[in-house]
Amino acid sequence: MMPRHARKKSKTGIYHVIMRGINRQNIFEEEDDYERFLDILKACKSKSDCKLYAYCLMGNHFHLLLKVEKEDLEMIIKRLAGSYVYWYNLKYRRCGHLFQDRFISEAVETDPYLLTVIRYIHHNPVKAGICKAYQTA
Repeated sequence: MMPRHARKKSKTGIYHVIMRGINRQNIFEEEDDYERFLDILKACKSKSDCKLYAYCLMGNHFHLLLKVEKEDLEMIIKRLAGSYVYWYNLKYRRCGHLFQDRFISEAVETDPYLLTVIRYIHHNPVKAGICKAYQTA
C-alpha cells in the first residue's frame, strides 16, 4: 500500500476543498440536509475564524473555497464533516462512513486561479444540469 502524500500547504491559506459521498451516494437527501450542513458550516467558520469565498452543495458532494486563518484546514474539515455525519446518521438511522476517502484540497495561490476556481464552483450545478446558466444584461 502506498503512503499518503502530504497535503500541499497554500502560501495564501486559500484552498478548494471537495468531499464526495462514499460510493458516490447522496450526502444530501432532503432540503433539511442542505440547511443543516450550512448551519454546521457557519458554526465551523465562526469557531475556526476561516473565510468562506464560495461553496456549492451537490447531491453527492460539496465544494468549498476557503481561507484558513487560526486553525488548520484538516481540523476545520474534520469538525465540519464529523458534525454533519453524526447528525446525518442519527436522522437516517444509519451508521458508518458517509464520505469517500479523505477530502481533496487544492492550494489556491494566485488571483487568476482564485477566479477560475470560483467560476468552476459556481458553474458546477449548471454542468450537472441542475440549473440553467444565469445571464447578465
